[in-house]
Formats: sequence, structure tokens, C-alpha cells
Amino acid sequence: MKIQLLAAGTKAPDWVRGGVLEYQKRMPHECQLELKDIPVARRTKTASIDKLKREEEAKLLQQINKGAHVVAMDRSGTSWSTEKLADKLRLWMSEKPLVQVLIGGPDGLSDGCLDSADECWSLSPLTFPHFLVRIVLAEQFYRAWSITANHPYRK
Repeated sequence: MKIQLLAAGTKAPDWVRGGVLEYQKRMPHECQLELKDIPVARRTKTASIDKLKREEEAKLLQQINKGAHVVAMDRSGTSWSTEKLADKLRLWMSEKPLVQVLIGGPDGLSDGCLDSADECWSLSPLTFPHFLVRIVLAEQFYRAWSITANHPYRK
């Protein structure tokens, strides 16, 4: 199984790339974690947020594979505990060869991205920087896998 983080934003700081890479290396072969950077729309003083989100939507939705299970990250989504994520991961590992997680850019995901997703997940009612979300998700997927494998990291 593969988990792809489809993340709006390029040129992540080194600490973000390093953090994600650390958890990618820890994931086992049977549950790979991949990060795909998707360019954000160019911000200008006159560009509307809706227009920017629609531009990013087109780029994100182009990356979705037919048959993939799609999870959109949005603070309006459902909160999951780490244990709930582990339950979902168990199910995905047995039934879904590809899970794609959509991470919006500075303005979040468009309604079109949210509507295209099979599930909408919220890390918190707080708003996080989109680059930080990459590390949090990478760590949580590793922690969820460690629960499924009864690995000591889960504690």
C-alpha cells in the first residue's frame, strides 16, 4: 500500500523536508509514504482567494489516481484519534492500494477538492501552516502503523 501526501506548496524549508524524510524512511515497505509537492497559485495583491484555490484545485485533482481513496485535510473535517487513524490504516492496508491525502496551500483546499474526497479529516480546529501539516501527518501515519504492528514507538 502507498500513502501519497499531495501537498500544495513547493520550496519547503529544509527542516520540513528533513522531518518528512525521517518518517518516510521509518515506514515499512508494505506501507510506503510519498510526498508530492504541487505548485501553489501565484499570489498577487489583486488575486482573489477563490481564484487561487481553484487554480490549486486543478493541479491537485490532476494528481488523483482512479481508484485511490482520497482524504482531504480541512479543519471542518472529522477529528480522528491516533487509534482511529490506526484502525483506518488497517482497513486501507487490506483494501486500498493507494490512499491520497490532499493538503491545501496557504488558503486551504477549495470546495471542489473537499467534494472530490472520500473523507475529510481535521487535525484540529486550529489552523496550521501547510508545510507543518506535512510533518504532523508523516509522524501520525508512522505512529498509526506502529500501533498496527505492535511496534514500541506507539507508546
